[in-house]
Amino acid sequence: MRIAVHTFDDITMFHLSVPLMVFGEVTRLGLATDWETRLWSADGDSIRTVEGYPIGNIAGPEIVADADIVIVPSWSLPPAPAAPELREQLAAAHGRGATIAGLCLGAFPLADAGLLDGRAAVTHWTAMPLLAERRPGVRVDTSVLYIDHGDVLTSAGTAAALDACLHLVRTHLGAAAATRVARSLVVAPHREGGQAQYIERPLARPATGNALGEVLDWALARLDQPLTVDKLAEQARMSRRSFVRQFRQATGTTPARWILERRLDEARTLLETTDWSIENLATACGFGSAVTFRQNFDAAFGTTPTAYRRRFTAGTAVRPREPGT
Repeated sequence: MRIAVHTFDDITMFHLSVPLMVFGEVTRLGLATDWETRLWSADGDSIRTVEGYPIGNIAGPEIVADADIVIVPSWSLPPAPAAPELREQLAAAHGRGATIAGLCLGAFPLADAGLLDGRAAVTHWTAMPLLAERRPGVRVDTSVLYIDHGDVLTSAGTAAALDACLHLVRTHLGAAAATRVARSLVVAPHREGGQAQYIERPLARPATGNALGEVLDWALARLDQPLTVDKLAEQARMSRRSFVRQFRQATGTTPARWILERRLDEARTLLETTDWSIENLATACGFGSAVTFRQNFDAAFGTTPTAYRRRFTAGTAVRPREPGT
């Protein structure tokens, strides 16, 4: 298995190290004897990482011609358009049957080469809007850590490159081999969820000082209570129809959707800062039942409340008052 990893000036050492570490471990553990991973740059010259370390003994683009897997482990930030030469090299490698992988921001050169048109793809969540804008034909997905089409693979932000590289090991050598590599590196063989659980969701609200702003503040203080559109409209002293129209104009969403998102945001905070049971937490956030809460949480963030708490809780939980006390 010949693996060519693209590198360039100002790449981070972490992004560059991930494929080298995962695929190198395959050889070190004796799981395969024919895996060879090499770095290449546009001109074969040495590069300097963003941390300031020089890296030499780098091949030129000629090694791409017979590589089985070609990886772009990251890209510049903000993502600059890929050079025509790189686009051609990626397209040519893909055309002869090589697997092309764009890890984290490395999805951008793949998109520039036209390899993601008409396909679902993922990149770091902060760059998703730019990817969608640059290549409207790409379906950007927040719900997964990586997407493998068989010939083209993209992965989400930063550490998701580990998941994608382990997936490549699993694809070529089997689940047992991937598990051994993961265990050796002390990482999870497979992680739950996607990037949606990391994305910051700004509070959509109109300017303060008007009736809608007051209603939103009123609703935020009562998330544990039933908050129907009719009740919100009554609080705003508007007809239901006028309230819904003005609410959408001001926030860009519906009242029901806004309330659901605020309840989910509150749930994330409570999962991170309390040890409340899922049932009590669901009640405090205004969900009808723990089942309804779990279903909505999984749909929004691609993981369960329990898995989210395991990942994001740190140290001893701070315990606000229990709901209903």
